[in-house]
Amino acid sequence: MIDRYLDRGKMYVINDDGVKCECVVTDEENGVLEIKNLATNPKYQGEGYAKAMIDFICQKYRHNYSILQVGTGDSPLTVPFYEKCGFIRSHVVANSFTDNYDHPIYEAGVQLVDMVYLRREI
Repeated sequence: MIDRYLDRGKMYVINDDGVKCECVVTDEENGVLEIKNLATNPKYQGEGYAKAMIDFICQKYRHNYSILQVGTGDSPLTVPFYEKCGFIRSHVVANSFTDNYDHPIYEAGVQLVDMVYLRREI
């Protein structure tokens, strides 16, 4: 999936004595910027690196975009994280994970089926 958008996106990395977090964002047009990938090194999860990355993205792009959106699985780990960062649920794309991956994907013991989109004004 990353290959589908990496060439049209921008990647940012937090390197704090080693890579801690990375993020890829894409222009989805009409003032919408999308987080396509946000990942924190598992050793550093829960230390604020992903939130710092989101804050950086919002600050960097606030003059050129009005909405920052993210699509993620309906997981008890990721959705609450984004909601804590000021995102609200926007819409759902049914069967996105089952239609686009050749194997089941699980997070926190939950199979990801639908893509949940969340949005935040920037």
